[in-house]
Amino acid sequence: METDTDVLVVGAGPTGLALGVDLARRGVDALVVERGARLFPGSRGKGMQPRTMEVFDDLGVLDAVHAAGGTYPVGMIWRDGERVGEHQMFDPAEASEDSPYNEPWMVPQWRTQEILRARLEELGGGVSFGREVTGIEQDAHGVTAHLASGQTVRARYLVAADGGRSAVRRALGIAMTGETVDPSPTLVADVRVGGLDRDHWHVFPPADGGATLLAVCPLAGTEDFQVVARFPEGTAVDLTPDGVRKVVAERSHLAPEDVTEVRWASDFRPRAALADRFAAGRVFLAGDAAHVHSPAGGQGLNTSVQDAYNLGWKLGAVLTGGAPAGLLDSYEEERRPIAAQMLDLSTGVHRGEVRRGGATRQLGLGYRDSSLTAETRAAVAEGAVRAGDRAPDGTVDGVRLFDAFRGPHWTLLALGVDSPVGGVGAAVRVVRGAAHGAYGAGLFLVRPDGYVGWAGHTPAGLGDYLLRFGRP
Repeated sequence: METDTDVLVVGAGPTGLALGVDLARRGVDALVVERGARLFPGSRGKGMQPRTMEVFDDLGVLDAVHAAGGTYPVGMIWRDGERVGEHQMFDPAEASEDSPYNEPWMVPQWRTQEILRARLEELGGGVSFGREVTGIEQDAHGVTAHLASGQTVRARYLVAADGGRSAVRRALGIAMTGETVDPSPTLVADVRVGGLDRDHWHVFPPADGGATLLAVCPLAGTEDFQVVARFPEGTAVDLTPDGVRKVVAERSHLAPEDVTEVRWASDFRPRAALADRFAAGRVFLAGDAAHVHSPAGGQGLNTSVQDAYNLGWKLGAVLTGGAPAGLLDSYEEERRPIAAQMLDLSTGVHRGEVRRGGATRQLGLGYRDSSLTAETRAAVAEGAVRAGDRAPDGTVDGVRLFDAFRGPHWTLLALGVDSPVGGVGAAVRVVRGAAHGAYGAGLFLVRPDGYVGWAGHTPAGLGDYLLRFGRP
């Protein structure tokens, strides 16, 4: 049957846009559709973890992300109009050669989306707005998406990146299992406000220790502040501009008129939920459609972008590289356990059981237990890089490794050992040098998403491993 596109991506949030970018640079025909008339206008997901910064480096948007944002400010605690102390939001970490992006970076979600959309258009893609998917049908050859307009779109594969209330997930009948993290409703709003400096994240704790916290954070790269306010369970949250002004004035030393503009407002109840499956036939769930987090740990958007990064190269390999369709089964195998782990982390941070430290940076995540991982060395030193681990940065014989990894290809590192003369394919970039850092000596085949897929002391088995992926 004829198709309109190879991949239909439903939803133009950070997940769908990142996937669109990754597919476009691989030459995959993809269509990104969004039910709204424009991109999401708010700042809800504003924190970029170091691992996501590495992903954005590869996707070609890191410079724009750096220019659009800034570091997280120190928390300033207020009581009765007086400054009474400071609070570090994240445990400090030093940048290193293998991890050059050492701290979270703040960019409002709306700005991240603009950057990803611009990159998508630069690569020849785009977003089709006002196209709401209301139902789907699939068969052995593809997926038919039904739109609210009465039109249909036919694709070989469909990726649902349409949020926590995913219409695609519901159409598939895939349930989400989870819990309410906090029954207290929370207001989040983007405002213009006077009377507060932009050097601090201003925190106004409730005098009685109850559920009436107010936090006002300057949004890096903008003139806006993000207001976050918790309410007692059962409260009906007033999202009107006057309602936002009232809660700011009641919980701080500011007057209602100090909030000069309310640009966007929403409310939510923090919850943690995980889809029972991340795939059904030719349809895949990614981002909030697959997992919903409390925002406290700064993990939701980051885990979502990395879903797209994992799925993008696999779709590319199947659609343009001759890889077997079974490769796509590894998406759920690899990403669902990671999402479950990050949900536990987010919930722990929200409840004050876990600090915002090393685990929240997501640099230690990997796929050692994946069916795609092959560690052929009998012994590996403690702390050394193993197959399945994130491939660290570094400089080998004058070549920066992240520069070598950047792009839709595989990379073979031959460190302190002889590299294979042939059998790795013209599309595999080879970097040779002495034993280096956490890698030590050995051969390391780095996947297109920056994880070591295969590792060995000799090239025995490397060629057979690559054959699993068609023409890498």
